Amino acid sequence: MLPALFILASCSNYGQLTFMAKLPRKLNENSGLAILDTTSVWFIEDGSNPDKIHQVSLKGDLLKELEVKNAKNRDWEDLASDPEGNVYIGDLGNNLHKREELVIYKIPDPGLEPGDKITAQQIKLRYPGNRRHDSEAMFYREGFLYIITKDRARPFTGEALIYKVPASEGFYKAELVGNFTPCRERGVCEVTAADISPDGKKVALLGYGTLWIFSDFVSDDFTRGKLTTINLGATTQLESVGFLDEETLLLSDEKLGATGRNLYKYKLD
Repeated sequence: MLPALFILASCSNYGQLTFMAKLPRKLNENSGLAILDTTSVWFIEDGSNPDKIHQVSLKGDLLKELEVKNAKNRDWEDLASDPEGNVYIGDLGNNLHKREELVIYKIPDPGLEPGDKITAQQIKLRYPGNRRHDSEAMFYREGFLYIITKDRARPFTGEALIYKVPASEGFYKAELVGNFTPCRERGVCEVTAADISPDGKKVALLGYGTLWIFSDFVSDDFTRGKLTTINLGATTQLESVGFLDEETLLLSDEKLGATGRNLYKYKLD
């Protein structure tokens, strides 16, 4: 959901981000990305859009679309992938806190699918204690999917909770493994996407204009590692982040007025 400060924005500022490409028009509401090779990116759109996953080149050309069967886009918010090329679609949006049961859809490597449809397995989950969290961020690590919540508290606290569930078909109670308060400013401090580096040594969390990079962690609770906060200086509605390689991130934003729907690159120091 769009924070109020972006509704007031009349122009975009890409800050430290390097513009790479304009995304296809059908990805106006892109909400998550996954990188399976060095030449293309897979995208989803958020709630009420088609149950599809889209492959786009780094130049912004639409290469492939797949309808995801055994799945429904109630509020798709992020993508993750594992070393075998499986892709996970996080139907984790819960803006109004009405959903008690959420689902992550697991599909085999979409790049190997010769047709225009692909069938998903369902990883169903509930949060413990009858909590009804909203989340837009997820990544895969060592057989588990890690989910980072987006604070909807009143008053706003900025706290993000980290849960994990097994990355296999089934029904699970999500396990709480940690928490993180990036900052306390509404419209800036919500976590909108996440990814882990190919070597598993860095976790990137994205906010509206900010990156939080965790490194030197040894346990499930990556927030106990070293934290680097990066002000991107960007005022676009950033919704997606992924590692292209150990030091290069790709990011994307939704279309907002005359701005957005772009693919960007950011190089970590």
